Amino acid sequence: MRSVCCSAPQLAGLTPYDPKYLPAEAVLSANENPHDVEQEVRHEIMREVKRVALNRYPDPLANDLRDMIAEANGLDRDQVLVGNGGDELLFNMALAWGGPGRTFLNLPPTFSVYEANARLTNTTVANVPRRADFSIDEEAVLARVAEGGIDYLVVTSPNNPTGELAGETFVCRLLDATDALVMVDEAYFEFSRQTMRPYLAQHKNLVILRTFSKAFSLAGVRMGYLLGDAEVIREFVKVRQPYSVDAVSQAIARVVYANRAKFEPGIRAIIEERARVVDGLKRIPGVKPYPSDANYVLFRLENAGIIWEMLYGRGVLVRDFSRAPGLEDCLRVSIGSREENDAFLRALRDAVMGKCDLEVPSA
Repeated sequence: MRSVCCSAPQLAGLTPYDPKYLPAEAVLSANENPHDVEQEVRHEIMREVKRVALNRYPDPLANDLRDMIAEANGLDRDQVLVGNGGDELLFNMALAWGGPGRTFLNLPPTFSVYEANARLTNTTVANVPRRADFSIDEEAVLARVAEGGIDYLVVTSPNNPTGELAGETFVCRLLDATDALVMVDEAYFEFSRQTMRPYLAQHKNLVILRTFSKAFSLAGVRMGYLLGDAEVIREFVKVRQPYSVDAVSQAIARVVYANRAKFEPGIRAIIEERARVVDGLKRIPGVKPYPSDANYVLFRLENAGIIWEMLYGRGVLVRDFSRAPGLEDCLRVSIGSREENDAFLRALRDAVMGKCDLEVPSA
């Protein structure tokens, strides 16, 4: 059998993104909404899906859904782009604004996919690390863009996995200080109630990323969207895969977006539970939770990797960042149902106080 030639050189040293899904009684690792789509909306979804012609290609740009999103945000259709989850749109940004001889400005610790996409597209990565409390080093970022040579950057607000919002004043200063494309990743904005949407008309270099995965309980469907200047959106269209959003996903998203007000009680419940979880974490000796405006909480404690194993032994799966640069000894818990959150807090207290044995079930 003949051998195969090497893959592209930029893949060397890259580790595939791994959400580390494992079976557990309480899955609190992926920032999913603990509430599934309610039955009334699901019935409407099924009626809509039954009308989909499965033998026909979908609308390439999901224009009906674009129209709905545009109207809700006071925009025109050509200022909206739908993607196969936010992940496709993030990669499209690296394709359209990155590449050899171009530079992405990263603000770690943040979502690791940003840097991975840059490296996949042979884009140079310039890092401006966050401060010890995970806030953006605003003056350092502004100083770096003032040097020039930055083609695009992502400001995650709230930041994943650390949870805090980017300052609105800072983002406005940044937009005024550079002609680089600035993406504000608002995947969790429904939980923060803060958005840069009002500034789109003033800043051609601003693009906003949102998703259906979190607040709208559609992580399994894969649907994200961009808001931006029409000329900027056209550049994204040039690099996107044809028919990347299938007809069934489009149908589901249209129904959910039309019924988005019905998700508001669940969003409020998550915000209330977030406050309760933070309070519970503060009551456990040696645990330091960080402020969060999202549907998850990052916290630090000694021996975090061992504690993660002890939690998993109790059927609670959280995300282990304890060996990630800048996040040493940190774990992140998604806000689940009240029962899941109680199980997590009990298991964590027992682990910290030495009341549970280390029993890790096989994956």
